[in-house]
Amino acid sequence: MNTHYKKLQSSYLFSKIGKKVGDFQAANPDQRVIKLGIGDVTHALSESILSAFHKGVDDQGSDESFHGYGPEQGYAFLRDKIAEYDYRRNGCDISPDEIFVSDGAKCDTGNIQELFSQDISIGVPDPVYPVYVDTNVMAGRTGEFVDGRYEGLHYLEGNESNGFVPSPPDQHIDLIYLCFPNNPTGTVATREQLAEWVAYARREKSLILFDAAYVEFIRDESIPKSIYEIPGAREVAVEFRSYSKTAGFTGTRCAYTVIPSECMVYDEDGSPHSLKDLWLRRQSTKFNGVSYPVQKAAEAIYTEKGRQEVRALSDYYLENAKLIRNKMTGLGFTVYGGENSPYVWVKAGESSWELFDELLEKAAVVTTPGAGFGSCGEGFIRISSFNHRDQVEEALERIADAFASR
Repeated sequence: MNTHYKKLQSSYLFSKIGKKVGDFQAANPDQRVIKLGIGDVTHALSESILSAFHKGVDDQGSDESFHGYGPEQGYAFLRDKIAEYDYRRNGCDISPDEIFVSDGAKCDTGNIQELFSQDISIGVPDPVYPVYVDTNVMAGRTGEFVDGRYEGLHYLEGNESNGFVPSPPDQHIDLIYLCFPNNPTGTVATREQLAEWVAYARREKSLILFDAAYVEFIRDESIPKSIYEIPGAREVAVEFRSYSKTAGFTGTRCAYTVIPSECMVYDEDGSPHSLKDLWLRRQSTKFNGVSYPVQKAAEAIYTEKGRQEVRALSDYYLENAKLIRNKMTGLGFTVYGGENSPYVWVKAGESSWELFDELLEKAAVVTTPGAGFGSCGEGFIRISSFNHRDQVEEALERIADAFASR
């Protein structure tokens, strides 16, 4: 076996939550659980997307329109739309050949570490999306798990004092993971804060892996929607985006990664090599592309009606987040996020897992303990806005009742 797997904690965070919820349901079969934990969407695919999906399937039923293996990088009809609508119209110079369509940002953020040597220094936010850490543990780039952290990683602490947006460190780091709007805290980074990171990466010849999976939820026009809005970022940043939360593709699977042509990595002699070419080589070896019907469905997002539908969907979840913010604030909790993000970060004032257990046992509501995202997440819980309005409202009433009986 790959013995580095032995360093991993006993289970993936959401697997542990799933087991706790399963045990609760088994012990309380008559109690209906409301899930505001894992970030899975609940609304069906919109009319435009579903129609295009059906058309893509129908194309597969005729020899004349059938599509077999597609290009590993994604069909041009989708990459052209991505470049135009997600980047060029927002002032970012991204071309279709710098875009790689995939089956998920989770997959891409986990797989891209294969391109780098074993002895690089890695910076991860704390709290952090677990995939960034765990995939590097699996690859052997860390030491053991000691006192809540892996030896060998540089933890970039996000806390109340810095608004959960860490600043660049004083020491050199080769590879830096950033996620904004942030999962789990729901906070966003300003243009000035991202500019500091880009300047650091250019100075240090570092690489930023920028996870922008929740960009659709940004409503504050002053907040960058892409790291490529920052001058110089094309040389030092890779950006990951997903249709999972944007358009309800969690069960459909489609995303993309952007690697600009100027983005270089370096060999042991210091010679530069195109990261885009390395990723293309990796993808063409290990990946046969996203299915044609799914890419046709994703293309529909960029029609006028599709864009309206996607906006309405994110507006719905943001309204849920507003309800959560208001209720939890009214109950006396300090709350972050939820304004440009579907996640609300609630200060628990106690153990994360204890509050998780209390809400499950007393209210039958599932949240996510902040401790599962890192040491700096202890004392917080994440509440997801991904559910139907009536379910969110009922969950909040249950939570209020649970705290009234304390």
